[in-house]
Amino acid sequence: QILADLAEGLVDLVIGTHALIQEAVTFHSLGAVVIDEQHRFGVEQRAALREKNADGTVPDVLVMTATPIPRTAAMTVYGDLDVSVLDELPPGRTPIVTRWAADAEAEVAVWEQVRAEVAAGHQAYVVCPLIEESDKLEVRSAEATHDELVSGELAGLSVGLLHGRLGSAEKEQVMSLFRAGRLDVLVATTVIEVGVDVPNATVMVILDAHRFGIAQLHQLRGRVGRGAARSWCHLVGEAPTPDGVARLEAMVRTTDGFELAEVDLELRGEGTIMGERQKGRTDLKLASLRRDRDWVERARADAMALLDADPDLADHADLAAEIDLLLGEDESAFLFKS
Repeated sequence: QILADLAEGLVDLVIGTHALIQEAVTFHSLGAVVIDEQHRFGVEQRAALREKNADGTVPDVLVMTATPIPRTAAMTVYGDLDVSVLDELPPGRTPIVTRWAADAEAEVAVWEQVRAEVAAGHQAYVVCPLIEESDKLEVRSAEATHDELVSGELAGLSVGLLHGRLGSAEKEQVMSLFRAGRLDVLVATTVIEVGVDVPNATVMVILDAHRFGIAQLHQLRGRVGRGAARSWCHLVGEAPTPDGVARLEAMVRTTDGFELAEVDLELRGEGTIMGERQKGRTDLKLASLRRDRDWVERARADAMALLDADPDLADHADLAAEIDLLLGEDESAFLFKS
């Protein structure tokens, strides 16, 4: 019924998941698209929404994320978008204190603080990389951690468990209990990474934190600090690689999403500008988005000025020919998808 109504234009506003991108969905005349948590959508997925209209028109698009890509990459990948930066906390929020507990002694202090915050009337999250124990990976799972905490460090507290294999009704029941304050601690996987808002939660404990990327760590940390009370994020576990150390040190150093994005760019590589791969080897031959930020800004300003004066490059035949040679139809089309 909803699909039919969308095609007929009988629905004014539709709210949905990635399901709105599926081939079966068509719109009579889609005028505006708002994509929240943009970092969870790939380039092809974003493009799909812009090609949904039966009347051939292209909707206005607003993309939002608390986990930005680096400014230098944004100037290139989103060169045709107007970018707004909200770099201050909402009114009434207090900055989150982030600490790295790299050994067993430091971890003891983490659980002591969780108990202290619960005693003060607040709640806590504990996030694990896996749902259940793995023979191949020496990392803690949500199920085993839940059982250990209930009988050990958090004995006597009300501890819930949430992960992706639970049924929808079960997930909703657990979250309802946590929102209502009837659970002191929620042990979970990254299912709580986005869309969870419990202002009374003041402690985030991330176990085996080196297993998570910077964007995930930043999103998980954002589950606390949503009320007026002071909040903490504890990154627990050793980091066996230099990249892991750099990620965790960056998280301790700053809560600025843009600074963290630059660190992420430095560690992971910038990926292809002219393709779907969003990390790793770059397709730039000489330039580097990381090293040459000033040149990226100057080149973009020159390009915009040139196109404002000569949109079709009618007076710049050699430049137009060079662009056709270097980009071709496929890669030119890719630019407009973004």
